[in-house]
Amino acid sequence: MLKQKQMTAQFDILKVARRLVIKKIEGLTHEQLHKVPEGFKNNIAWNVAHMVVTQQLLHYKLSGLPCLVPDELIEKYRKGTSPSEEFSKEDFEEVKELFLGLPDTLIEDYKEGIFKEYNEYETSTSFVVSSIEDAISFNNFHEGLHLGAIMTLYKLV
Repeated sequence: MLKQKQMTAQFDILKVARRLVIKKIEGLTHEQLHKVPEGFKNNIAWNVAHMVVTQQLLHYKLSGLPCLVPDELIEKYRKGTSPSEEFSKEDFEEVKELFLGLPDTLIEDYKEGIFKEYNEYETSTSFVVSSIEDAISFNNFHEGLHLGAIMTLYKLV
């Protein structure tokens, strides 16, 4: 029961954080979403796509399952990348749909028990993720960092 309550809290954190991001960026222009301010190496659009990709890699790929986003998106927005091109308005709308919808898919998949194995992974912060539960918690930390980055970028665009 305790584990279920803890996981529900983790899922709620993910969904709330993602809604905060969407609320923050509503009304920004295409130019504002893609502007890389001086001293920065990415933009708001990149951060949103990066969170989609990282969540998929941490939860699905490291569990030996196929990711639910296109490989092209993963290659362009995974750790170590920076913006190489702008999204079209339509493509960014699709990324936002994934951003808001994939947490519900994760919750359903977790409840269905599809995460049966996990390939241990040491993050760039030296935290070792060794289970799907660790990955869900770590992803929330990661998304908090990027929410902070988006809030800073918002002030500069």
